[in-house]
Amino acid sequence: MSNTYRAWGWTPGAGLEGLQLIDKPLPKPGPGQILVTNHAIALNPVDWKICEWGHADWHQGTVPGVDGAGIVSAVGEGVDLPLGSRVAYHQSLSRDGSFAEHCVVDASLVMHIPANFEATAAAAVPCPALTAWQALAKIASGASRDVLVVGAGGAVGFYLVQLAAQQGLRVWATASEKHHARLKQLGVVGVFDYRASDWQEALKAALGERPLHAVFDTVSGAHAASLAHLLGYNGHLVCIQDRQENAPLPAFSTAISLHEVALNSIHAHGRLLDRQALRVAGERLLQQVADGRLLAPQRLDFAFEALPQALRQLKDGSASGKWVTRLV
Repeated sequence: MSNTYRAWGWTPGAGLEGLQLIDKPLPKPGPGQILVTNHAIALNPVDWKICEWGHADWHQGTVPGVDGAGIVSAVGEGVDLPLGSRVAYHQSLSRDGSFAEHCVVDASLVMHIPANFEATAAAAVPCPALTAWQALAKIASGASRDVLVVGAGGAVGFYLVQLAAQQGLRVWATASEKHHARLKQLGVVGVFDYRASDWQEALKAALGERPLHAVFDTVSGAHAASLAHLLGYNGHLVCIQDRQENAPLPAFSTAISLHEVALNSIHAHGRLLDRQALRVAGERLLQQVADGRLLAPQRLDFAFEALPQALRQLKDGSASGKWVTRLV
């Protein structure tokens, strides 16, 4: 193994234009860590957003990227994972990420890849599927089984509608019209074009006397707040993007619960039991996708050398699907 590796390095204040393909010294994993030789890397919206917004822990040459898959090529003290193990991972935003030939990650959070599953497919699962799983876990059972997934055309929404339907929930969704037929095939009972001015009234008419038990919003905290009135008594407003800083409805009205979904926070705030639960859930999701019980978004392939261009296309929304590159 070489003493250096190729990685995409970040430049402060330069956004996606400042990403540069650089050589970095090969790191050694510390206690509880492993070195993964990446076989595949997947892109997520958080990747281009942090590249443009910046991060308190980032500096010149920090490597972006949260999702990857490959093999264990070195282990730190206290780690008993065999070398060569096939794993997928979600990396902390505070450390060098997956946009590289190698990545050091915490051994406690890596997920074993099923034997019948290729790395390119596995790399595309962690961030969106685990986010969807966390979002769904926020809500308790209620009198109504009707839930709304806002922005179901994205990868998180794509997984979320399937997981919710598998739990017996009656799933409604908003998405651009090109996604409607596919979402209905996944078990969504009704899909509304979010650009239509009357979509909320159409949803209310379709629901009739049944209230919405939960709204899962993938747009923003402000957008989620604007939908709080759609919820019934003791309903749940789940923010997958951003959070609610203030209650969107008056006290002692419908008594809704507010939820924040923040997958990255487990790296700094998750205890051992949290990490174990996440790993178990991740491996279950990987197996479900491998078995075809959970369908993955369409894969969009790109070359590692063209990663910044793929991030720009992800940001622009010029193509629908999950951007993935194979390194090996």
